[in-house]
Amino acid sequence: MDEEKRQINETMFSEPDQNGVRFYSMDAKKTLDKKSRTKKALIIFGIVVLVFVILGVACSRLDIDSSSSSSSGNVYPDDSYIAKLSVEGTISSDNASDYFGTPVGYQHQWTLDTIDDLINDENNKGIILFVNSPGGGVYESDELYFKIREYQEQTGRPVYSSMGTMAASGGYYISAPCNKIIANRNCWTGSIGVTMGTLFDFSELLERYGVKTNTITSGANKAMGSSVESMTEEQKQIFQSLVDEAYEQFVGLVAEGRHMDIAKVRQIADGRIYTAKQALSLGLIDKIGTFDEAAADMKKTYKLEDCEVADLSYQDVSFFGSLFGKANFPKMASKGDVAAILELVEQENQFPVSYMCEALK
Repeated sequence: MDEEKRQINETMFSEPDQNGVRFYSMDAKKTLDKKSRTKKALIIFGIVVLVFVILGVACSRLDIDSSSSSSSGNVYPDDSYIAKLSVEGTISSDNASDYFGTPVGYQHQWTLDTIDDLINDENNKGIILFVNSPGGGVYESDELYFKIREYQEQTGRPVYSSMGTMAASGGYYISAPCNKIIANRNCWTGSIGVTMGTLFDFSELLERYGVKTNTITSGANKAMGSSVESMTEEQKQIFQSLVDEAYEQFVGLVAEGRHMDIAKVRQIADGRIYTAKQALSLGLIDKIGTFDEAAADMKKTYKLEDCEVADLSYQDVSFFGSLFGKANFPKMASKGDVAAILELVEQENQFPVSYMCEALK
């Protein structure tokens, strides 16, 4: 601000003469006033343009919305079709978002609502799930699994899983009930198992620096998993029982969906990742092929040659989503080492029980 004042003074006032007198310039003041007015006009013009853009986008979205009465906001074909639903990214109800908070990646509730729409749509003749996921939460994976089963049981229509580069853990969990699983030849799948993530124990570190903590609980195991207290053997067994129960659910689901002996499933379900070729030899998938080959297989097997494949994908209809959805913005400055470590600890110490492949997430 001081620098700006100095420049203005130098423009409007002359250097002092031999008597120390400065002379004021009216022309310089007019020039500065003109620049100021021009700057304000440009700002106002920019605001007006932005308002018109937002109104235009809003109107276009209203036109789209008015053509669809579905609960998911989708527009469906008027003729017979096979629906393609993509399950890409972590299977979670806590959906990822971009810089402006616009949802990106897998949308859990939208996917469930869309399957409900398809159940009630007589033009729909089948679903192909394009799965490209490292897995996700136990609850969300199971919820999607039950929705797929509901679709099959109520409609009698087929559901295929077309696996992309990865369909691990929860990604395989939701594929198991499908009528047929076709994986890309470069796909990594399997990882049948359960994890609670990593629990950090900083108790010895705190003790070394003379830091003492006090946790007030109503029971000996109420604060188990705390990063400032050592875990007891009893607490380890409690956590293990949670993981084991979810694992047995996973194994039973695979045995049922793939028509395999449960003992065989337990033998191969040690959490390891399988290539498409290995998965085929173990009976975890039916074929190796692309999405187009999966669509062709469904059409031939179920006599749906006249059906188109409709790609149903989530569309953000909010003002900011429409306006900034395709814009690229620079990433924020990288965090310092300590901040990054603390963020990692905070994420890991949430320890949700999940069907997640740690190597692929």
